[in-house]
Amino acid sequence: MTALELEQSADLRGPSPVRGLLRRHPTLMAALACALSFTVFWTVQRLAHVTMIDLMVYRAEGWTARNGEDLYDMVATSAHLPNTYPPFAALLFTPLTLVGVPVMRTLATAGNLALFVGVVHLSLRLAGRPRRLPRPAATLALSALLVWVEPVWTTLRYGQINLLVAVLVLWDLTRKDTNRWAGIGIGIAAGIKLTPALFAVFLALAGAVRAGQLLRSGAGARAAWHPWLRQAAVATVTFLVTALVAALVLPRDSHRFWTEIVFAADRVGEVEITANQSLRGALARLLHTHDPGASYLVVAGATVALGLALAVGSLLRAAGAPPAEYGGRAWAAVCCAVTALLVSPISWSHHWVWAVTALILLGSEALHRTGRAARHWWATTAAAGLLFCSFALWWVPHRWHHHEELHQNGLQMLLSDVYPLAGLALLVLAATRLRRLRRLGGPGGGEGVPVPPAG
Repeated sequence: MTALELEQSADLRGPSPVRGLLRRHPTLMAALACALSFTVFWTVQRLAHVTMIDLMVYRAEGWTARNGEDLYDMVATSAHLPNTYPPFAALLFTPLTLVGVPVMRTLATAGNLALFVGVVHLSLRLAGRPRRLPRPAATLALSALLVWVEPVWTTLRYGQINLLVAVLVLWDLTRKDTNRWAGIGIGIAAGIKLTPALFAVFLALAGAVRAGQLLRSGAGARAAWHPWLRQAAVATVTFLVTALVAALVLPRDSHRFWTEIVFAADRVGEVEITANQSLRGALARLLHTHDPGASYLVVAGATVALGLALAVGSLLRAAGAPPAEYGGRAWAAVCCAVTALLVSPISWSHHWVWAVTALILLGSEALHRTGRAARHWWATTAAAGLLFCSFALWWVPHRWHHHEELHQNGLQMLLSDVYPLAGLALLVLAATRLRRLRRLGGPGGGEGVPVPPAG
């Protein structure tokens, strides 16, 4: 058979069956890929004999709250781990006591995987993606891939609640500004773990700046009551309600938490250990000390100011453009989340599940550009993906209670600080993006970006 005949026969056969299925049934194919990836993930976790130790602590908290015992004198598991969450969280954990441990672990794993898909879906929605592919197909395909990033793996390994907290926050941030109940998710998340409260601060600051702009433009006081201010107020009231409910049900524990435990940052664990991926942990390892002291306060203060300024600036910029097109809200959310992770005294590696939202945002920026700019953003996305999938922070000596992190060399410090460094790099990217947008005067302007015509 001649080459021409071979070519003609290939044309008659048409596209491959797999390509045809992908085009005709993208959601079904993505669902199959996601199911396969999740099955392998679950199997590998079971073969690794994951302990789900934090889930066992949550169960112990639920039992302690049910029995009326002291919530903050309790220690659980062979590691003698204490309770560090607000008492409202213990009330939410009481249902864990209604089932046996094997059933609880199975339900927790399945629930976390479902929440993870929710994080991917809401992150895509926040970034305004996808444009052509059905969103369920994009959600399931990305879930199959991103489930293997280290923060997600470790969250399920320990049975953590980070994905629940992220879903509550993202659910709020993707609701319409006109929704009168927007803010409830952030308030509940802050009632479970305090750090999401920074999102309410960010919304209040953005709302205050926008209100000032409206007042200077001649708008009345009613117009100045911006939806972001209302959302921050709803989040604050919701948080206070969680504290009130806990105080009514667990008055002794609530009093002790808000007057003592909330100030005991070292109660959570050793500051310098590799698992602590906050600026305080990075500084402790850099300075070879258990407590970086004033240096942490200075660095954290500067980071809060920078991170909130970038988050507010990104959200204000999004107000001048369709958020689904320019992703300003996604940048605002990522900046706020990264800031909270960096400045928290303890940010375990599994707290960095916001890496999923960040990776989706970086990929969206690459899709939004052409030419050299697109290649740069794809390279950045790939580098960030490799970093969060590398488990690099665990390549250094990190035995519990052995303080090996206080004697690291330069390379080991780089490996054990990968998440704080990545977080700072994301803030630098956000600052560069905002500066470029201001220079070009368009909401989506930038190298390789089509700027929409005025009007």
